[in-house]
Amino acid sequence: MRAANYRYGKSKVAALALAVSAGVLHASEYTGDIPRFKETAARAGIDHQYTGPWEYFVGGGVAVLDCNGDHRPDLFFAGGENEAALYINQSDTAGALKFKPQENYLSIPLKSVTGAYPLDIDNDGNMDLAVMRVGRNRLLRGNGDCTFDHNYKPFQLATGSAWTTAFSANFDPESPYPTLVFGNYVDRIAPGSPWGTCDNHDLYTPVNTQGKLDETKPIYPESMALSPGHCALSMLFTDWNRSGRNSLRVTNDRQYHRGGEEQLWHFDAGALPRLYTKREGWQKVVIWGMGIASGDLNADGFPEYALTSMGDTKLQQLELDVFEENGWPQYRDIAYENSATAHRPYAGDDLKPSTGWHAEFDDVNNDGLLDLFIAKGNVEQMPDFASFDPDNLLLGKHSGGFYEAGMEAGIALPTRGRGGAVTDLNLDGLLDLIVVNRASNVSVFRNTGAIYADRERPTGNWLQIKLNQSGINRNAVGAKISVKSGNATRTRTVQVGGGHASGDSGFVHIGLGVAERASIRVQWPDGQWSAAYRAFANNFIIVERNNPDPVYWYPE
Repeated sequence: MRAANYRYGKSKVAALALAVSAGVLHASEYTGDIPRFKETAARAGIDHQYTGPWEYFVGGGVAVLDCNGDHRPDLFFAGGENEAALYINQSDTAGALKFKPQENYLSIPLKSVTGAYPLDIDNDGNMDLAVMRVGRNRLLRGNGDCTFDHNYKPFQLATGSAWTTAFSANFDPESPYPTLVFGNYVDRIAPGSPWGTCDNHDLYTPVNTQGKLDETKPIYPESMALSPGHCALSMLFTDWNRSGRNSLRVTNDRQYHRGGEEQLWHFDAGALPRLYTKREGWQKVVIWGMGIASGDLNADGFPEYALTSMGDTKLQQLELDVFEENGWPQYRDIAYENSATAHRPYAGDDLKPSTGWHAEFDDVNNDGLLDLFIAKGNVEQMPDFASFDPDNLLLGKHSGGFYEAGMEAGIALPTRGRGGAVTDLNLDGLLDLIVVNRASNVSVFRNTGAIYADRERPTGNWLQIKLNQSGINRNAVGAKISVKSGNATRTRTVQVGGGHASGDSGFVHIGLGVAERASIRVQWPDGQWSAAYRAFANNFIIVERNNPDPVYWYPE
């Protein structure tokens, strides 16, 4: 987020209009399946707003988690100056969405929340919540019945009163508990705040308890400052180089005030974190970074990264020839050539630049290609940026690149989006969309199927896969899932972080197109590969480590 001192003159507006008319945003007529969405938050029983003064212009996230063991995604919403809220999923399978507020999920009111990420910290099989706040961050221990404990001693954090807007977690193979990083924004107590005063981040490395949890002592007794911080709005532990060890990717907002840039941190075994440098091939990129999405668009094993911003979205692809020669993290921006800049509203007559927030790759039309969803919205009332700025739905094309389908799909609303999620709320195999809006009710878009111009036919096939392993890292964070059908291979990675103030857990969705069968292989976090599992399409599958057969789970 930047103050309203960025000027787009008539020449730049004209250039944007010319780019649209030249077909840069809509490179060719889209011939694939366009999903149809219906906004149904109020009808589903969800009534929640993210509000507050300038500290809450950023943030506004949702955590998607199964808090009661029924495999249905429940929703935890940040509230800003309002209380955070938990909604329990009571939707009928393949039916209307229905949610019930969980009134007493915590014994205290929880305000000043900017976002949250679900993960199982203590390996007990219940999902916990890492909650980001303007003030003291919290780890909430899940009890397995959609209630949480904020006083659990092992989860107490040595934390101050930072303004936290980003988070990621990584299970280090040398530790029984995850490493946590809370990314902070403006240092509110520094002289001259808020201009030019970015805070450092808080890194929490767990004590080694040899797997035996002492419930009288915290797992994270102290924090380490990760410096310099450039006002992060998203961060993600990611295995960018297929080394088997994650680095930390950070996208930053207010660098223009203090000479910052995008960052990539080494997290090497037995060493303190350190930044990748120019000598190691890291190229300086300066944007108003809001959100990170990671996806392997071409199934080469190396993730691409979408970075949302004010004005345009970056889509970064590793320069493989440079990497193979030097091992450098050198990236090329391929957003323009793939019609993925999303730099202006695709609907309405406002030609001012867009403001992108949450970003997430997934396959919303089950055609086997990754799509990109971006939540959009003016920061507040910034006159140099579009006021009507609908969320983007960029559908992957078999010919390459993306097609903007937000208008046809029915998600072009006059809201101010922030965080979000892409998940299957009613377990019908169709991915739904959730957007946390500033100062208005959240948007919940139910996916009702595809739009066809020529004929009736069902949407593409799919698989949804959940990983389980015993002991440490029960949900296999860091694992890679490879699904092959015909000549096509789709890959997904289980991660905690990215997006904007929003994280999800549970089944990993993979579209299969017309394929009716697929072969699944899992590379577990320690690098070991599973056997190949044969699976029939349109099923929920639980892959348990050391189980020779996948377990089919059937919704009631």
